[in-house]
Amino acid sequence: MHEVDMTRCLLLSMNEWKQQHEPRIPRVSQVHLQVGSFTCVEPDQLVFTWRVAVQNTWLDGAELVIEPVPLVGRCVRCNATYSPDPEQAYRSPCCQQPMEEIVSGRELRIRSVDYAFSDHPADALPAATPA
Repeated sequence: MHEVDMTRCLLLSMNEWKQQHEPRIPRVSQVHLQVGSFTCVEPDQLVFTWRVAVQNTWLDGAELVIEPVPLVGRCVRCNATYSPDPEQAYRSPCCQQPMEEIVSGRELRIRSVDYAFSDHPADALPAATPA
């Protein structure tokens, strides 16, 4: 299950981000994550593992908002971009050349974090512990 590993990495990134703001605690309401359709990550499962992992931590209640990123390929022969179709073996629709370059669709990154600062000291809430 890739989602557990991805959640673990996401929590590590968020804890590092939190440390940059110490001693203040950012109260996070939403984490916006870009997820490419070619990453083999199930967005619903990622949201589920996130909810479980952040319970009783400084991120408790923070919503994980998934922004899907479609798979886009570029044909190296004609330089056209296209939406690859698995039924066509991801070949370029213009010349049937195999997909050799991925323009987008492999993303898995934090796009933004919606937050406000709390007046509580940074050690008042536990860190989000990667599972």
